[in-house]
Amino acid sequence: MNVLAIDGALGAFSAAIASDGQIVAARAESGSVALERGLALVEGALADSQLSPSQIDRLAIGVGPGGFTGLRIAIAYAKSLAAVWECPLVPVDSFDALEFGGQYGRVLAVVVGRTGVISARYRCEAEVRRASGRVNQVLDEVLPPSTTPLAVVGAPKDVLDALAERGIIVRSFDPAVTPAAAAVALAAPARTPPPSIHEVEADYGELPAAKPPKA
Repeated sequence: MNVLAIDGALGAFSAAIASDGQIVAARAESGSVALERGLALVEGALADSQLSPSQIDRLAIGVGPGGFTGLRIAIAYAKSLAAVWECPLVPVDSFDALEFGGQYGRVLAVVVGRTGVISARYRCEAEVRRASGRVNQVLDEVLPPSTTPLAVVGAPKDVLDALAERGIIVRSFDPAVTPAAAAVALAAPARTPPPSIHEVEADYGELPAAKPPKA
């Protein structure tokens, strides 16, 4: 199976292609480049893979949580390509992308939002908790009492500092698979696409900060 994946949620815009479970091409650029460079990155990854659109069996998209603008634009690109190429479109959330390829046990995956704001998912066996908001508020909501070491993926320094202040033993990890689109591409074959691309929606974690109109 050939999968083309796009992600604009996790701090960069990335595109990757997986063929039979192996990444054969990936491109990424950091910053607010989704609108100006997003399609060029997709085209570049496709050229690097030496595959044509007709050889793509499935599209995959990172649906967040994550940055509002990059996420919104990436989903628009993915839906447009899926419609034109008549390919199924598979959503993969940011927490699964961050954790993909790792063996963590008790784990906290963290997505950075606005300054001082995060979305986080705690997972331990069948127990799953998630929340979005200020760092300490989120940690209060998702972390149950435990003395077991906690694996943390994707957390910035302020989150690690907050965990240390709580006396939690932490093992900090970077994502095992990068860029994010590569993890999305590898995760997608095991998932069932929704019947319609219109069922794929963004998960922003929280609404973007409101800005008062100028007088």
